[in-house]
Amino acid sequence: MKTLSILISLIMMVSGGKTAHDFSFKSLTNGKEVSLAQFKGKKILIVNTASECGYTPQYKDLQALADQYAGKLVIIGFPTNDFGGQEPGSNKEIAGFCEKNYGVKFPMSEKVTVKGDKTHPLFQWLTQKSMNGVLDASVKWNFNKFLIDEQGKLIAYFPSSTAPLSNDIKDKLK
Repeated sequence: MKTLSILISLIMMVSGGKTAHDFSFKSLTNGKEVSLAQFKGKKILIVNTASECGYTPQYKDLQALADQYAGKLVIIGFPTNDFGGQEPGSNKEIAGFCEKNYGVKFPMSEKVTVKGDKTHPLFQWLTQKSMNGVLDASVKWNFNKFLIDEQGKLIAYFPSSTAPLSNDIKDKLK
């Protein structure tokens, strides 16, 4: 147990001590700041999304996953127009689309950038081992998934092709 505690301390030092709980986003529906710290004690699945992508139907399974693990898991969608212009709508249009077509009830961020010079600070942390202390990841397309543990530490990355209801994800939620 002491070894685990030392290992966690070393990871925190390497990562500058930040966890996902140190970040926030603006709500898609009302523009208010939402701190990830409010989700302490639950796992968080962060997904960059788009409304006109071949993976867009994953919204349905993301909502099913959120329902199945309610109380233990929070899914947060981060719409982005970074890949093929597949999220051209306004925040209001995105919110309406997600609710009408897929019944999305999980929290969604305002549209953000997930690659390049204007990358949202949370996605900088998620994709750089020097910041998160766990892994380097490249957001290559829409519907990449990052799993955060109850203490705000990154524990897994899943590419777009990993289905939300796959055992790869569900096994990490136990």
